[in-house]
Amino acid sequence: MTKINQLSNKVTVVTEVLPYLQSASFGIWVKAGSSNEDESNNGIAHIIEHMLFKGTTTRSAKQIADEMARIGGNMNAFTSKECTSYYATTLSEHLPIAIDIISDMLTNSLIEEKALRREKGVIIEEIDMYDDSPEDLVHEMLQQRIWKDHPLGYMISGTKKIVRKVTREQILDFMNTYYVGENMIISVAGHFDEDTVISLLEEKFGEIKAESSIVNKEITKPEYNRVQCKRHKEIEQLHCNIAFDCISYLSEERYALSILNSILGGSVNSRLFQKIRENSGLTYSIYSYGSSYRETGLFHIYAAMNPAQTATVVKKIYQIIAEIKKKGVTPQELSMTKEQIKTELILGNESAKSRMNSNGKALLNRGRLIPIEELIEGIDKVSLNHIIDFVNKYLNMATASVSLVGNLKDVDMKLLEY
Repeated sequence: MTKINQLSNKVTVVTEVLPYLQSASFGIWVKAGSSNEDESNNGIAHIIEHMLFKGTTTRSAKQIADEMARIGGNMNAFTSKECTSYYATTLSEHLPIAIDIISDMLTNSLIEEKALRREKGVIIEEIDMYDDSPEDLVHEMLQQRIWKDHPLGYMISGTKKIVRKVTREQILDFMNTYYVGENMIISVAGHFDEDTVISLLEEKFGEIKAESSIVNKEITKPEYNRVQCKRHKEIEQLHCNIAFDCISYLSEERYALSILNSILGGSVNSRLFQKIRENSGLTYSIYSYGSSYRETGLFHIYAAMNPAQTATVVKKIYQIIAEIKKKGVTPQELSMTKEQIKTELILGNESAKSRMNSNGKALLNRGRLIPIEELIEGIDKVSLNHIIDFVNKYLNMATASVSLVGNLKDVDMKLLEY
């Protein structure tokens, strides 16, 4: 059974006891990411994620790593555009230790100047690594330019120039603003005693400040800007990313998007993969995906190919979209895709970590838990007309944005226009 509680300082806690397991998973989400930053501190949420692993008043960085390894646990964290998360999975008997370690990191981190300087070097290396990954770079370039000066377009890792300038005082100020009870969600799933865990969470997290005057500040909705961007790199393949203005993750059309994505390019039996990669041999890799946020979203199509094939591949992508607009999808495609998605939903919810994640994300994004039955019902309700309406509404080739990374010597950007 899943329950929602609140600690004395407004931290929301969702617990799901799964007595048939021998493991437990614990995660905490802070509703603060790169979209909460500005031009002076872009990258600070990601810096904080790194720094919380670098030592507390009671543990060194090595002790944090050693203690988690000693209990055989897996601990990690991530920063996104709209949140930062810290999480761990371990055997049920070791759950209190995992909770203690992460709470220590969130409440007692030293953020030492020497460690900060050292970690900035690591983060700058990470930024360079992304710059060396054309598949990541072609996506990030597009998002940056589509959202222009809006914080949603900021790089999660920040820029090297700004990262070098971020101070300890800025970090403490950001944490004092966003690492507060009303802005945090804790999710626990697996085999554990619920009352014991709630008491432990109150003990370990209850001293965190309850609220902040800035935390609920409304963020301006970003406007979609049609762009073409490119970066020349002396590499063999050309990497292309096409983006369409699309929906928020709160939209009721999200089920249609999920099905369309699978049919168009989200699986190996999708139209893009079969027609462009398998039948024509024009790309090494091609797929589609959505990147949805609270206020807006994009639908992406990515392809990697020989530069000489770029115009042909983009033309074929647009032809496949035009065909769906004109003829829709077949009843067989729709039925098969629904079963694939429902199977993935069910199988993907059969571990402590997946339950912890889905419960935490549901509260974070929608303010309520989403039963799997509701998700399956939403998928089942999508009709052939819903799909064709969605494509006609959002996949407008005349306003699509295009990003290219690779050898651009013989690529005419005008040939990529619809």
